[in-house]
Amino acid sequence: MTRPAISARRVAGVLCHITSLPGKFGCGDLGPAAEDFIQFLARTGQSRWQVLPLGPTGYGDSPYQCYSAFAGNPLLISLERLVEVGLLTAAELSGFPKSADATQVDFDPVRAAHDALLRKACARFSSSSSTPLHVSFKNFCSTEAEWLDEYALFMAIKESQGGGAWTGWDPPLGAREPLAIANAKTKLAKQIEEQKIIQFLFTSQWQALRERCHAAGILIVGDAPIFVSHDSADVWANPELFDLDSLGQPTVVAGVPPDYFSATGQRWGNPLYRWERMRATGYKWWRKRMASALKMFDFVRLDHFRGFEAYWKIPASSPTAVGGRWAPGPGRDLFDALRQELGGLPIYAEDLGLITPPVEALRDELNLPGMRVLQFAFGDDAKSLDYRPHNYPRDCVCYTGTHDNDTTVGWFRSEAGEGTTRDEDQVARERNFALRYLGSGGKQIHWDMIRAALGSVADTAIIPLQDILGLPSSARMNQPGTGTGNWRWRMKPGAITPEIEKQLADMTKIYDR
Repeated sequence: MTRPAISARRVAGVLCHITSLPGKFGCGDLGPAAEDFIQFLARTGQSRWQVLPLGPTGYGDSPYQCYSAFAGNPLLISLERLVEVGLLTAAELSGFPKSADATQVDFDPVRAAHDALLRKACARFSSSSSTPLHVSFKNFCSTEAEWLDEYALFMAIKESQGGGAWTGWDPPLGAREPLAIANAKTKLAKQIEEQKIIQFLFTSQWQALRERCHAAGILIVGDAPIFVSHDSADVWANPELFDLDSLGQPTVVAGVPPDYFSATGQRWGNPLYRWERMRATGYKWWRKRMASALKMFDFVRLDHFRGFEAYWKIPASSPTAVGGRWAPGPGRDLFDALRQELGGLPIYAEDLGLITPPVEALRDELNLPGMRVLQFAFGDDAKSLDYRPHNYPRDCVCYTGTHDNDTTVGWFRSEAGEGTTRDEDQVARERNFALRYLGSGGKQIHWDMIRAALGSVADTAIIPLQDILGLPSSARMNQPGTGTGNWRWRMKPGAITPEIEKQLADMTKIYDR
């Protein structure tokens, strides 16, 4: 497959995760609302749709804490599309509990209801094994066996062990003793097949949606977190590649030092890679991971790029990120291996946070576009200069904000909050400077910021959907450093009005995107 250049022309796009789409079943999915969103993007001249990681979510419902770096999230499978292929009936869907709040995903009850219907669909699939769909399923299982077999086994054992982390399973299973694994494969054969069917259904729906995007001239920007969850098939199946003790527990964990988002830094808790062992394998796991990502996406936003130059290493016993230290990452060596595997690097470098000259040098040496976030442009520090549009390089990706930022309206109205690094005077100075810089009266600050992003020289400008809709802080997707209450925002049905659509289309056209 020949991949398009990252910066073939000036382009615009929208950041909206799949779960944020409207629909009938409590959570956005790969069904009709996603197709409607594609048409909205096409009508407004957008040629990029950026999503968050699509993996099966674990702790905190975070797409950055998944049970696999390769698998898809079962919750995104469209139940309506399963009716169309005869795996569910319309009557079965009618019993799905109605969502009380159209603007928030209540993950636990939604997942329980969705999983119950998904199990019915899997049982129906297994009971009729002679359809053309089964030929595709067998091909899928064969093609994806290297990750699929381990993931399906991991999830089947996890369910049989009460859902807990693998370090709490019966020791022979947690330690992958051959006899215990062989017995589990026999005893849990039905559950293992069910997990494979679910992944097949996800992949089938996702690729169909991606084809519709391509037909409309839209390319998908995915997201690859630098780290994986400790409670994942990846770590369980490859413990030698991670910094773990003899019981499988991390000795050090990932995070970042104090920054704009948090005065105590962020302790993510992910296990760290043993890069020397990765290097000894020719970075095999990473090569397969990125090859898998680029079968799913057209471009990949590589999360926490600075960690490939140096990463923040926190003792597992430390309650915050303050006690961490910098340790060297794999640097160019990894990316040379990826380029050899992939033939190119269709990657955006998420180069936010504490970025040093060596990080910038690595990014530039690899010719990767970095990110520029407008909300960071109006501070007093020298780094703010890099985020002002008049200082942008062309080869970058500009955002008003990201999934980790407040919405633009919320940011503009915000006051200094507990745990942040901004005091009231600083907030006031940033707000006043933003108004002066943008030539804005503040009444439609979101459109003023969108105009600045689209009008910049950045080859790519991507706007969060919440900013296009002009929503307040209640629509924020994630607040870094907090473990609960995130990732829940959903767009109300009909929120994209003809007026909003026209304004976005006009502004996109004016700035030749």
